[in-house]
Amino acid sequence: MNPFAFTQARDLDGVLAAMAAGARPVAGGTNLIDLMKEGVMAPPRLVDINALGLDKVETSAEGGLRLGALARNADTAYHPLVRTRYPLLSAAILAGASPQLRNMATDGGNLMQRTRCVYFYDVGTPCNKREPGSGCPARDGLNRQHAILGASEHCIAIHPSDMCVALRALDASVHVRSARGTRSIPFADFHRLPGDRPDIDNTLEAGELITHLTLPEADRFADHSAYIKVRDRLSYAFALVSVAAALDLAPGRRIRAARIALGGVAHKPWRVEEAEHALADQEAGEEAFGAAADIILRGARGYGENDFKIPLARNAIVQALGRAARGTADRDGKEPGGQA
Repeated sequence: MNPFAFTQARDLDGVLAAMAAGARPVAGGTNLIDLMKEGVMAPPRLVDINALGLDKVETSAEGGLRLGALARNADTAYHPLVRTRYPLLSAAILAGASPQLRNMATDGGNLMQRTRCVYFYDVGTPCNKREPGSGCPARDGLNRQHAILGASEHCIAIHPSDMCVALRALDASVHVRSARGTRSIPFADFHRLPGDRPDIDNTLEAGELITHLTLPEADRFADHSAYIKVRDRLSYAFALVSVAAALDLAPGRRIRAARIALGGVAHKPWRVEEAEHALADQEAGEEAFGAAADIILRGARGYGENDFKIPLARNAIVQALGRAARGTADRDGKEPGGQA
């Protein structure tokens, strides 16, 4: 690991001043420190932001939910407001990583995860995300985990988060602050597709710090949601494909509204609202779910080792919607999330 300076900030102004001088914020550090150990990232200065107190989970002024950026993933997943009003978010968080990592990782940090592509982590190989213009060996190499949607000739890596998939389905917003002021970023616009600049993961501007996330009221989806994560093993594994699905059902199983987002398939959580609109006024069932899956997967492309992800994703979408239609499964206190 390269040498770096380390400071602790006691207030937000101190953090923003340190960031303006080139420091990188660190809280749980569950991804950043690994990247520093591997030599993938080498920030010259870190500023510890854990003393800022941005760790509350509470009802927002608009009746939705406000998640402090420094709230730990585990605390968020098990918070009564999340478990009862946003069970999809709870299930997604608990499907990720391990209990030890969820106890350490923060909600804001979860958004800032970088890809787990083996070429990105191996500084002895080319990688356009790590060194723009050096190439993407994953396209013709080890790509079993890689993207089937939204990729480019420059990068086929995926975003690894589970939590972010649910946040995308639930129409979250990301709130940031810098020395220039504050702004709100719709979650759909926070992460980027790779295009010709895969080294840029998100739309944060220089000096901006995530302070909190907000979710709109979503009580109509609470009784019919499901998070499916298909992976190589039940614990501590990234998704081959994951699906966050939520339905608002009228009597007689007619769908009033739907939310569907995918993980493990693209450079950002993948959502196609056209598929959700197509489900409106349909009867909840495999035929309608399959048609929605086909819309979501239009243009999907494999790169050899990951060709299997296309039918896998379709099956996972249909299964997740079917589970959601039957009712949210984690209302009896058991841990949500799990293997498809």
